[in-house]
Amino acid sequence: MVTQRVRTALVAFVLGASGMVVGSADAAVKSSLQELVPAPVQVEAHNDITFTLAADAKIGIGSPEATKPAEYLAGVLRPSTGFALPIEHGVSGTGIALLIGADARVGDHGYQLDVTPKNVVIRAKTASGLFAGVNTLRQLLPPKVEAKTKQAGPWTVPGASILDYPRFAHRGAMLDVARHFFTVDQVKRYIDQIAAFKINYFHWHLSDDQGWRVEIKSWPDLTKIGGSTEVGGRKGQLFYTQAQYSDVVKYAADRNITVIPEFDMPGHTNAALASYGELNCDGKKRPLYTGTDVGFSSLCIAKDVTYKFIDDVVREISALTPGPYFHIGGDEALSTPDADYVKFMNKVLPIVKKHGKTTTGWHEFIKTSTDTALVPQYWGTEKSNAAVADAAKRGNKVVMSPANKIYLDMKYNKNTKLGLNWAGYIEVKDAYSWNPGSYLTGVGEGSVRGVEAPLWTETIKTSADIEYMAFPRLPVAAELGWSQSSALNWDKFAPRLGAFAPRWKIQGINYYASSQVPWKK
Repeated sequence: MVTQRVRTALVAFVLGASGMVVGSADAAVKSSLQELVPAPVQVEAHNDITFTLAADAKIGIGSPEATKPAEYLAGVLRPSTGFALPIEHGVSGTGIALLIGADARVGDHGYQLDVTPKNVVIRAKTASGLFAGVNTLRQLLPPKVEAKTKQAGPWTVPGASILDYPRFAHRGAMLDVARHFFTVDQVKRYIDQIAAFKINYFHWHLSDDQGWRVEIKSWPDLTKIGGSTEVGGRKGQLFYTQAQYSDVVKYAADRNITVIPEFDMPGHTNAALASYGELNCDGKKRPLYTGTDVGFSSLCIAKDVTYKFIDDVVREISALTPGPYFHIGGDEALSTPDADYVKFMNKVLPIVKKHGKTTTGWHEFIKTSTDTALVPQYWGTEKSNAAVADAAKRGNKVVMSPANKIYLDMKYNKNTKLGLNWAGYIEVKDAYSWNPGSYLTGVGEGSVRGVEAPLWTETIKTSADIEYMAFPRLPVAAELGWSQSSALNWDKFAPRLGAFAPRWKIQGINYYASSQVPWKK
C-alpha cells in the first residue's frame, strides 16, 4: 500500500482531451511512464520511488487464474535478466505480484498497477486484465528486457500507480496466410508482437483463391491440391496440420489472444474449387490460381454437396477452436448473383450456429440476416453503409477495419516497395487520425465492438515484410482500440510511439521509420 506521506508527494498525470498532462515536477517523472502505448486511463507518478528487480525476486500469484499471466511474464523476463523468477503462490518478500481482485472501474479486462520500493503489484478482476497489466510492466522496464540473451541490469521501474481499462472489447490483428503462406513459427512471432500491445484477437485468414491452409480430414484434397501453391507459384506443402493449428491456438491463448479462423465463402474459393470438382456447378476442377485478382470464383450455390462441404469444415475447425467466433468471409462475391448470395447465407449461418459458434464476416454478409448476434466487420472506404447502419440500429456490434485507415498492407507512400494502394496511401498519422466510434454514419460508439487491423499478403513474403507493414501502424490500431477517445492526440502519441525504436531494434523488428515520428535513439 502507498502511505499517506508518499501520496501527498505524488505528481499526477491523467489522460484528458488534450492527451497526457504532466504535473509541474515532470522532470522527476521517469520517461517510461510517458511512453506507454496504448495510453492508460490514469497514471500517478511517485517521483521519490523506484523499484529494482533483483536476482532473488519472485513472481507471486494469489490464485490459479494468475498462473498463465505469470508464466507469460516470466517467459519475457528470464532470458534478458538471467534471473530464475520462480512463480510461487502467495505474496512475500520482494518481486512482482499478480492478484485477482481490483477496483470495479477496471471491468473484466482492465488492471491496476502499483510500484513501490519493494514490489510491483498488478491487480485485476480476471486473467485477461492481468495480461494487460503485465504488458504495461514490460514497457516500464528498460528496452533491453526484450532481449533473448542475458543483459546487464539494473532492471528499474519508476514509481507509479496506474488504473487502466480498454475502450473496446475487440482489439484485433488479421494475418492472411492464403496469398503467401507463413510457417507456424512465423505466425507465433507475429502473435508475440501483437500481444505486447494488448491485442486480444488474432483473425487468421486461412483460405482464398490462392491457397487452402488447414487440413480438413474429411476433405483431404483441400490441402493436398489447394494447399500446394501460393501467389507467384511457389510449390510445396503450404498448409498446417490440425495439430499445428491447435498448437497455434494454444500459443495465442497463453498470451490472452483468441483465434478467429476465417474460411472465405462463397467467393475467394478457387483453391477449394481446384481441389474438388463437385464444388463447381459443372463438376469440373478449376486450375490452381497464383495471381492476385479477386471476385471471379464462387462455390456452386444450388448443390447440396456445397453445404455438406461447409458443414464439415465448420465442424472440424470449430472442434479445434475454443474461441466463440467463426469468420465466413463473404466479401467480394462478385460472380455470385445477389439472390444466390442470400440463399447461400441463409443456409450457412445456421451451420455455424449449429456447431456452437457466432458468425462474423466481412460486412457484405450482414444484409442477409437480422440476427443481432452476428458480427459484421466493416472494411469499406466510405463513411456510410446502409446495411451496416441498419444492423447497428437493430443491435449488432460492428468491428471497424476501414481499408483506407487501418489496412496494414496499404503502402505508406508512393515510394513504399511493399503493399498495395487501391485504398490509398496510409502514413502513420493517417492511420491514427480517425475515430472508430464516430467514423461510420449510423454506427455510434455503443455499436462498435472494436478495431481490427488486417494484413493481406499479396506482396508480403517474409516476417520482415510483415513487420515493415505492421510496425508502427499495428500499435496505432492497438491505441485506437484500447485508449479512451479523449486521449487520442497525434502530437502526444507520436513521441510515445517513437520511444519504441530501441525496443524494436533489440527485438529485431523491421519497422518503418516514418519521418512523421520522432524516433528515440
